[in-house]
Amino acid sequence: MASSTPTDSRRLYLQIADRLRTVMYQPDFTTQGRLPPERALAEQLGVSRPSIREALVALELEGRVEIRMGSGVYLTQMAAPGAHETAAPAGEMGNSLTDIMGARVLFEGAIAALVAPLAKPRDLKALRAIYETMEQQCQGGHSPAAADRDFHMRIAQMAANEVLVQTVARLYDERQDPISAKLLDHYEPEDSWLIALHEHRDILEAIEARDAIQAQAAMQRHLKLSLRRTMTRKQLS
Repeated sequence: MASSTPTDSRRLYLQIADRLRTVMYQPDFTTQGRLPPERALAEQLGVSRPSIREALVALELEGRVEIRMGSGVYLTQMAAPGAHETAAPAGEMGNSLTDIMGARVLFEGAIAALVAPLAKPRDLKALRAIYETMEQQCQGGHSPAAADRDFHMRIAQMAANEVLVQTVARLYDERQDPISAKLLDHYEPEDSWLIALHEHRDILEAIEARDAIQAQAAMQRHLKLSLRRTMTRKQLS
């Protein structure tokens, strides 16, 4: 009988954080306490830059590094010799933002395609009203976060399937988990909502046209671009 090797079932960003926690204490790894750039770390560990970014945020939540926007990532006083021997905290940081958005692309894209052909006038009216609220808030310089949630939830509710509604709500609300909240706080562009507003209009108009294909495409495009804006924003030198 062939022997099996135990696999690490923890979230990928926590596994990468473990590897970073080890190598960042090696002699000459940092320059004046500053870690190498994300690209160099990704190449050294053989992982993607978004995964490195999530791992660095996890280490910041632990208090081991400080992410200084426009400057770099620096070791903190907590990151003393021997500290790397301590296991990662058992506290729940949340799912990877990349995984969350990937799931939303799958679920919400399919839901948009499902509801578009059968959209009722009252649902379309309600969805447009939510969009107009988002538009007014963006133009007034306010965050339309609550209206954004309402927009996505209204589309899910149009499917008349409580399991789908609960799934969309849970995935959306994981934005508030520590790892996702910190990523968005650091890296979400200031004009992200204005850009996203146009993407929501495309979703709305596709559903109003009862075009399943375009509704699915518009929803998936919006969610993918939303993730890309956060995970590829170049702020660390």
